[in-house]
Amino acid sequence: MSCCLLCHASIYEAMGWRTIFLPAKERLICSSCEKKLERIEGETCRICNRPFALLDDKFRHGDICHDCLRWEEDPEWHGFLEKNTSIFHYNEFFKEIMAKYKYRGDYVLSKAFAEYFKEELQKTKFDFYLPIPLSEERLYERGFNQAEALIKESGFTPACILTRIHSEKQSKKSRTERIHFPQVFQLRSDIPLHGKRVVLIDDIYTTGSSLRHAAKRLKEAGAASVISVTLAR
Repeated sequence: MSCCLLCHASIYEAMGWRTIFLPAKERLICSSCEKKLERIEGETCRICNRPFALLDDKFRHGDICHDCLRWEEDPEWHGFLEKNTSIFHYNEFFKEIMAKYKYRGDYVLSKAFAEYFKEELQKTKFDFYLPIPLSEERLYERGFNQAEALIKESGFTPACILTRIHSEKQSKKSRTERIHFPQVFQLRSDIPLHGKRVVLIDDIYTTGSSLRHAAKRLKEAGAASVISVTLAR
């Protein structure tokens, strides 16, 4: 018997021939919490993974949403972030989980979501698994980088080749401010990026501005492709 990493309730495994003869895979999330985690499924925007079922048709343009169309029509941002994949909807339950993970320093939640991330990252081979960096001030506040922890717990090696200039929290900014904030990412090392495939890792996709700023910096340094994987949107 183990305990759910999200709600701490006991997890009871149903006994059967399979559990007797095969090594059981440890469950980290109970059935009740799994039901509250809503996977993103169905038809989505080909760039940001936004579900079209939740979007008014007037904000859809073929296979992309209105937000991505605006990004792609701007020559300053066209083509930098090729695709984002988000695993879960950012519902009320997920919002509670993220509060524990990001603002109360509950590192163990990285383990809870590791299998989901591993499953997604194994679909394509990348040269670098790059967590969206925190500024030194924000890292001190939170105790660890949540994106970096997700990469490590999923069995991959994070490539921390970007640094971030400290700025006001994204959650305190309006949508327009998030989209138009100045470049805050800098290359940290002389690792050659020319021709490399990079996947950016972050916890939440909101407007996609942070991911696009990071992707732009990487593409300008020679990266061949930049996509992103996030826990939720």
